[in-house]
Amino acid sequence: MFELFLIIFGLVIFETVMSIDNAVVNADVLSTMKSRRARRFFLTWGILFAVLVVRGVLPSIIVYLSTPNLSFFGAISVIWQNDPSVTVAVLEATPIIMIAGGMFLILLWAHWLFMEDKNFGLPHEQYIQKYGAVWFYSIAALLLVGVLYEINKSILENPMHLALATAVGFSIFFITQGFKDNAQIIEERIIAFGEHSSMSDWSKVLFLEVLDTVFSIDGVVGAFAFTTSVPMILIGTGIGAIVVRQLTVFGVERIRSYSYLKNGAMYSIGFLGFVMILETFVAHIPAWFSPVVTITVVGYFLWLSVAENRLNGKNTI
Repeated sequence: MFELFLIIFGLVIFETVMSIDNAVVNADVLSTMKSRRARRFFLTWGILFAVLVVRGVLPSIIVYLSTPNLSFFGAISVIWQNDPSVTVAVLEATPIIMIAGGMFLILLWAHWLFMEDKNFGLPHEQYIQKYGAVWFYSIAALLLVGVLYEINKSILENPMHLALATAVGFSIFFITQGFKDNAQIIEERIIAFGEHSSMSDWSKVLFLEVLDTVFSIDGVVGAFAFTTSVPMILIGTGIGAIVVRQLTVFGVERIRSYSYLKNGAMYSIGFLGFVMILETFVAHIPAWFSPVVTITVVGYFLWLSVAENRLNGKNTI
C-alpha cells in the first residue's frame, strides 16, 4: 500500500510541475476572453476532458499501439479489467513502451537544457546554452544511433519492434515540439491583442484544449516510468490535472514567483527518460525509485525557488 501511495503521489507531483507552463498559458489566454460562459466551460467541462479523455484514453492508446495482438476497442475496455492475458500482453510490451518513452523524454530534457530560455538554477546551464543548437542536434543524432546500436547487439526479443519504437519516440518529440512552437506564436498574438484578438472566445477554448492535449503527452509518457498500470496513471495524472486547473484560477502569479520549478520538472523528465531506457536494456528498477527521485529533484528546486524569494523579500510558502 505504501508503494502504491508513493507512486500516485509521485505522479501527482510530476504531473503538476510538468503542467506549470500549461497553467500559465491557460491563465494568460483566459484573461483575454470576454465571455464568462466560455471561461466557465473551460474550467469545468475542460477538466473532464483533460482527466477522462486525455489522461485516461491516451495511456490506453499507447498500450494498444504497443500490443498489436489486442484490438483498439479491446485494449480500451479490457485494460481496465483484471484479465491475466492483458496483464501478460502489457508486460511483454513494456520494453517497447519504455524505449519509445525514454527517447521522447531524453530529447525533451535535452531540448530544454540546450535550446530554451530559462532561469539558471545550476552553474553549468548558462555555459551549456551558449552552444545549445550544435550540442542538441548532435546529442539527438548520437542518441538515436547509440540506442539502435544497443538494440542490434542485445539479445532482446523483437529487435525490429524496439528499433521502430525508438524511431517513433524520436519522431513524436519533433512533431509535438513543432506544435508547441506554433502554439507559442499563437499565444503571443492572442495576448498581444487581448480582447481585440481576431479569435473568438470559443476558438480560444478549442486552442487551449488542443494545447492541453499536446502538453499532456509529456506527462503521460513520463508516467510510464512510474507504472504501466493505466488506472494508476489516470488517478495520479488526473489529480495533477485538477490541481493545475485550480492553479490556473487562483495561483498563477504565485507559480511564476517560483523561478526554478520548471528546472525541477525538466531534470525529472531527463531522469525518467534514462530510467525508461535502462529498464529496456539492463534490469528491473524498483517501483519506488522513480517517485522518490522525482520528489527529491522537484523538492530541491522548490527549495531553491523559496530561498531566492526570501532573499528578494517576496512572500512565499
